[in-house]
Amino acid sequence: MDLELGNLFFIAGGTLVIPILAFVASFLLWPAALIRVYYWYWRRALGLQARFAECESYRFCYSTRGKMGTKPSVLMLHGFSTHKDMWLSVAKFLPKHVHLVCVDMPGHEGTSRTSAQDYSIDGQVLRIHQFVESIRLNKKPFHLVGTSMGGNVAGVYAARYPSDVSGLTLICPAGLKQPHESRFVKHLRALEKAQNIQNIPLIPSTSEEMDQMIKLVSHIRYKIPQQILQGLVDVRIPHNDFYREAFMEIVGENSRYSLHDNMHLITAPVQVIWGKQDQVVDVSGASVLEDALPACQVHLLDNCGHSVPVERPRKTATLIMDFLIAQQNVGNGSSKKMS
Repeated sequence: MDLELGNLFFIAGGTLVIPILAFVASFLLWPAALIRVYYWYWRRALGLQARFAECESYRFCYSTRGKMGTKPSVLMLHGFSTHKDMWLSVAKFLPKHVHLVCVDMPGHEGTSRTSAQDYSIDGQVLRIHQFVESIRLNKKPFHLVGTSMGGNVAGVYAARYPSDVSGLTLICPAGLKQPHESRFVKHLRALEKAQNIQNIPLIPSTSEEMDQMIKLVSHIRYKIPQQILQGLVDVRIPHNDFYREAFMEIVGENSRYSLHDNMHLITAPVQVIWGKQDQVVDVSGASVLEDALPACQVHLLDNCGHSVPVERPRKTATLIMDFLIAQQNVGNGSSKKMS
């Protein structure tokens, strides 16, 4: 009897130990794989489904939740060298009834990687319009959200295709002539002067460089284990040549100030959200948009850097929903004011 009981404990213990050892092994040996599983699980937990849209041999990868209804859908454009899953922390706090679409930008993650012309801001705008038409998102005007590079693209998209956009949320958007240069821009100027494009802080190739990049884009200081940092680098390294090519396009002469050159053509209601401690795109850009678009709403967040959707996801979701509701009330002729 004692032997049987001992075997039972042994089997039960083994059942628990095996998945724990598998997790530890993945954490230590295959952190990149663990990160991919993490995003896959989080998407499912939040009710987002990954899908593909094919357009003349070009493939878009996107995730979506909900269905198009009477209220505007929300299309979210991520920043440089990230992907659609960067919006998961915001999606967590958005109501489930909102039709949400998060797309991988041209060349990023699951969306086709073609040529440099698609990575310029104009090229990305054309591709995003192709995506919008392929899934018929513009059957009725939708709300467009973009951050950093995606903010540049979103602003230019709203200027070029005004009938598609019911409202626009720009989060720390690139593409403006800021009154003050950020730490990152000053560093870029030094690299440009030295003709060195191999040490771009947003394209890390070691765990130490990844740690420095996270400190650059975030005001919050995260304590990230070395294995996870290495996993984040391992996921990115195979794409670093693409990132350099895309980066040179978006900071090139034809794209660097695309939003600035087109903002006067934006007719949709605009909301601007910016972290006060942004070291990548200086917060003084908010005043540029406010001067050009006097009716726009500006929200400057304390103790927040460039990665607003990651650092302040609940606040970001709340501001977007408040803005959406306010615009709907205006459209319905309601006298309600935004809280």
